[in-house]
Parts: sequence; C-alpha cells; structure tokens
Amino acid sequence: MAAPRRMAHVGRQANNIFLVGMMGAGKTTAGRLLARRLGRRFIDTDHEIEARCGVGIPLIFEIEGEAGFREREARAIEEFTADEDVVLATGGGVVLRADNRRRLAARGLVIYLHAPPEALYRRVRGDRNRPLLATEDPLGRLRELYAVRDPLYREIADVIVETGSQSARTLSRTLLARVEEQCKASA
Repeated sequence: MAAPRRMAHVGRQANNIFLVGMMGAGKTTAGRLLARRLGRRFIDTDHEIEARCGVGIPLIFEIEGEAGFREREARAIEEFTADEDVVLATGGGVVLRADNRRRLAARGLVIYLHAPPEALYRRVRGDRNRPLLATEDPLGRLRELYAVRDPLYREIADVIVETGSQSARTLSRTLLARVEEQCKASA
C-alpha cells in the first residue's frame, strides 16, 4: 500500500477539501456533514452535473456514453477546484483522467474514503442510479473498477480514511479530526 502523498503547497491544504473514493464510500453524506461542521460550502460533482443537465446520470450515460459523462465531469472539476473554501465530493471515476488528478492534487487537501469492494457493494446494491453496475455481476464489476481506481486514489491522497461500518456522523467527525491533524502538521 502506498503511503499518502505529502503536499508541497501546504498553504492550500486547509482551503479546499476534496473527497475521492469509490461509489458508496460515503463521500456525499459525510462531505455534507463535514462542510457544515467547517462552515464551508458543499459541492457534489455528480449532483451538479445532474442539475445542469436536468437529467440523472444513468440517462447521461445512456445518451452520451461514459465518455460524454467524463467530459462533463472534467469541466466540473476544473470549475469547482478553482473555488475556495469548499468541501467537494467527487464522482468515483474522477481519477481516471490525469488532468482531474492533477487539479485535485494541486488545489486542495485530497481525502480518500476507502472501503473494500464487498462493503461498497452492500451499500450500493439496491441503487438504480449506478449505471456502471447495471450488469449481470455487479460485485464483479465493482471489483474490476476498484482494481483500476484504488491505485489512482492513493496516488493523489493526502489522507486515507477507512470508512468501514462507521455511520456518516462518525465518519464526518473522523474526517474533521484528520483535517485538523493535517492543518497542524502544515503549520
């Protein structure tokens, strides 16, 4: 397992907080609570894309394919990582594009919410808004996605948090403690 990276631009660490991880890791729920605790604006890139398109992600995938969705996602990342004092929950596939990884790593504190595929599957198995899992073997597909994405999340992570079976509230407290640790280490 790779250790979290050390940021050279420590002054920016506390400015923006970017949550990355697989679908079902808790980025949106815990991110919203973390933003509230910090008094910051919360943004979920998937929700913003849906709001701008006026349709859900499954329909975007159906009409534009994954490539079309990833292009929209890249534009959202470019825009929202340029903001200040935000907690940003990213889509699970955001790390697939090198430009997204560079922007996230350069513009804020990146926290990887990690959970094994089996735990993620238990959380998302009934969710019909997961077009990448609309297969005969969704757990197998989740394992494939994890195998590709996990090293990319680790590549840009300043902090890795094991989500385990924590409640969203407990996870947000854990995240807050880790953010505070990073701020002290950067001072």
